[in-house]
Amino acid sequence: MSEVDAQQKRPPRVIIIGGGFAGISAAQALRGVGARILLLDKENHHCFQPLLYQVATAALAAPDVAWPIRYVMRGREDVTVLMLAAEGVDTVQKVVRTRVGEIAYDFLVVATGAAHSYFGHENWAKIAPGLKSINDATLIRSKLLLAFEQAEASVDREERERLLTFVIVGGGPTGVELAGALSELARGALPPEFHRADPGKARILLLEAGPRILSSFPERLSKYARRALESMGVEVRTGAAVEEVYETRVVAGGEDIAAGAILWAAGVRASPAADWLGAPADRAGRIAVDPELTVPGFPDVYVVGDLALVKGPDGVSVPALAASAKQMGWYAGRAIRRRMLGQKPRKPFRYRDRGSLATIGRKSAIVKIGRLELTGFVGWLFWSVAHVYFLVNLQSRLFVAISWIVAYFTYHRGARLITR
Repeated sequence: MSEVDAQQKRPPRVIIIGGGFAGISAAQALRGVGARILLLDKENHHCFQPLLYQVATAALAAPDVAWPIRYVMRGREDVTVLMLAAEGVDTVQKVVRTRVGEIAYDFLVVATGAAHSYFGHENWAKIAPGLKSINDATLIRSKLLLAFEQAEASVDREERERLLTFVIVGGGPTGVELAGALSELARGALPPEFHRADPGKARILLLEAGPRILSSFPERLSKYARRALESMGVEVRTGAAVEEVYETRVVAGGEDIAAGAILWAAGVRASPAADWLGAPADRAGRIAVDPELTVPGFPDVYVVGDLALVKGPDGVSVPALAASAKQMGWYAGRAIRRRMLGQKPRKPFRYRDRGSLATIGRKSAIVKIGRLELTGFVGWLFWSVAHVYFLVNLQSRLFVAISWIVAYFTYHRGARLITR
């Protein structure tokens, strides 16, 4: 048998780079088609990012919102999971470069997601961590809890006030959810356990450079979220662009603010995959893909999730949400499936808006689904059910639901370990 015949007889190889929402959805869409699927990720786990802020504020433990990718793919004989970081792609030779060598592909799905953007101030990253991974969440949790512990041990009043001042940069959903959860931690869970420093007097500032927080939501819901945060003791400042970040202070809006911990929720940038593929990208590093989510000129390379710049019929970019990442991943997997089966190509990708949700606290959230708008406790119930439903398995749903019920009635935060 010639080499060409052997290649024609072997199952097509699909490489998926990234084990997030988009990558997992692509693998699920390829079930049973007869492909050899390699799923590459630099981490060994899939993380439910919408709930990372609860790990960061000790409401949930890391295993409640993250699962080994091998566990998610268990029973899939067609999927090989490799804990490898992609280091480059040769689209001419059709290989992915890794530290252990080159891996050939017939179809490639790039779902490497996004990282934090510090707008040219990369030195701020070590001081003001963002929230994109389990490592980020556990680091933030330790920084927050350590600030409370150091405040309890301090004998200097000014130093204690600084340690009990927390600055969150960015008024999007992540910043709003962090601010609300941190307020509940400081004013609800911790006060009975501290005797010298009063966590209930913690100062929490949410800084937003734009004119309002949650700018992707209607203005009415944005105003509601601001009022809700302020009722919880959070200082919300809009029009407050950060000018400088130091180890113990932030300069924003012309004011120098001493702080015990600084958290970043102000922007994202795509992974460097555009450089690998030699594809044009926008300022955030997102790749402008064809309507079928393929890279222009390379029909066997699909780009999905936060890395893809996709515009709807109205010219508006598809938002970087878990729902859109899942839809893109599923679309790419089904498109590859149809090509393998010799079927007609799928219609161009069309994003279906499932709505936007953000929680503000234990009794308050905002929900926007089409014309439906929910706030307050009803919104919080809807948000809770939606997030529990989208967890990866029944065990996680039960654990998270029980943790929320206990926390709701007792303010208990059990995942309060300081790790270094």
